[in-house]
Amino acid sequence: MKRADIEATLRKCLFFKDIEKNNLEKIAALCKTSEYKAGASIFQQGDLGECLYVIIEGFVELERSVTLTDRKGRVVIDRLDHNRMLGCWSTLLNQPHILMSSAICQKPTKVIVFKGNDIRRLMEEEASLGFYMCERLCFLLRDRIEHAYGALEKI
Repeated sequence: MKRADIEATLRKCLFFKDIEKNNLEKIAALCKTSEYKAGASIFQQGDLGECLYVIIEGFVELERSVTLTDRKGRVVIDRLDHNRMLGCWSTLLNQPHILMSSAICQKPTKVIVFKGNDIRRLMEEEASLGFYMCERLCFLLRDRIEHAYGALEKI
């Protein structure tokens, strides 16, 4: 995928809504793309996370394995399609983090991938980008927490 196409896709992602063009260009320069077959995992609960992803095409379920006394199961936290973001946010905080959910492709899926520590370096260099990313992250985490509570209520 060409860098201009990556920029165009990132621009459509709600997470990058209203980002300055020069900052979007810097982020796009750090990106690559990956493709997954239906049923494949982008990441697994318990893995050490280091990347963030934007879905170009496809459909992904974020799910968490749970154990309730003697019963085990899986709970779908969220269902994400094109232009949605997922991944390990703690890498932006320069902290190792064990992933709390799995991302399972429900159909063939193509994603933009970038490492959190690369974005962190940009955030440190450009204070306005750092503030922007932290603000967007707060909104995204709020949405994930709301979805997680909703999933727990179904148990």
